[in-house]
Amino acid sequence: MMRKLAAAYACRAGGTRLYGKPLQNLEPGHTILDQLLAGTKAQCHIEDIVLGIAEGVENQVFSAVAERHGIKHVIGSEKDVLHRLILCGREAGATDVFRITTECPFPAWELLNDVWTRHVEDGNDITVTDYLPEGMNFEIYTQEALERAHQKGRDEERSEYCSAYYRRNPEEFKIAVVEPAEVLKRLDLRLTVDFPEDLILCRDAYQALKDKGPAIPVADVIAFVDEHPQLHALVESLVDQTPIWASVLK
Repeated sequence: MMRKLAAAYACRAGGTRLYGKPLQNLEPGHTILDQLLAGTKAQCHIEDIVLGIAEGVENQVFSAVAERHGIKHVIGSEKDVLHRLILCGREAGATDVFRITTECPFPAWELLNDVWTRHVEDGNDITVTDYLPEGMNFEIYTQEALERAHQKGRDEERSEYCSAYYRRNPEEFKIAVVEPAEVLKRLDLRLTVDFPEDLILCRDAYQALKDKGPAIPVADVIAFVDEHPQLHALVESLVDQTPIWASVLK
């Protein structure tokens, strides 16, 4: 069977900690979501990109983003994030879906080839990375695994915590964790944007490293943060060093 990997990005503007996180600028005219899409377009394994936009007037801006980038979009329930991801996969005619949240400007793109190869060759339902700084890990699901979890899961497992059903029932799925090189295992760092302090760090990192983009190497981002301890100190209290998937599987 021919496989097709599509990126499915759930988008909404709301947020109590920082409004419109994907639309925050890394520099004038270039948002976090723009950076994520630029990196995605540079990946040969990802054949399609679909924005899964939450219902509501405040989210209509994402339709304009999709049009500007020349990509597809679907609109669905704000609360049922998992269903929006499913709709994205269906819209793309995908067998498999690449997922990362849309407030993450620096995914570990250099790991995608290994993750996708292992996902396909081993016949996995889910293949993920772990141990990277928060905001750099990503997940690949089969479309069937997404559909199954939506059918069997609880309401809260269809929400923004849409990997919860799989982590509660790992025995139902063939799951693999691809670990990065030891030097990249930095759970003490955080490179996602959920708070204003995160945005300061990611803006500074982007400004310093944008010439290496759009797929900025993980090692360069880590090195930048290590060289600027004052930026790390801004977000240190927000860091959660718990591996998301590895701790469940072990």
